Amino acid sequence: QVQLVESGGGLVQAGESLRLSCAASGRIFKTYAMGWFRQAPGKERDFVASINWSGGGTYYANSMKGRFTISRDNAKNTVYLQMNSLKPEDTAVYYCAAAPSIAAMTAMTLDSDYWGRGTQVTVSS
Repeated sequence: QVQLVESGGGLVQAGESLRLSCAASGRIFKTYAMGWFRQAPGKERDFVASINWSGGGTYYANSMKGRFTISRDNAKNTVYLQMNSLKPEDTAVYYCAAAPSIAAMTAMTLDSDYWGRGTQVTVSS
């Protein structure tokens, strides 16, 4: 069983940065791929970034490449999302996710097992 708790969201101005954290409980964390998704009001939940179990492979949605960086610290059971040069269109609830592999993460649905409850990020113009 894995439980995920996000933190670090908030209100920032365009161009500023935020770092989100996701603390995971459960011993399988170290073998799971981890990821971030986001959902804006009235829109679907979209993929943001993912990282494999070792941290050696990272993947990003095209619109986030160069601005967002995903990383993980397996000793702390924590995954991070560093977000730079934030834009108003980045405003959303950001969700942490866990899956057995990167491939499994791409197939995640809202009914999948391991989602956090989300943290709100609001970027003002």
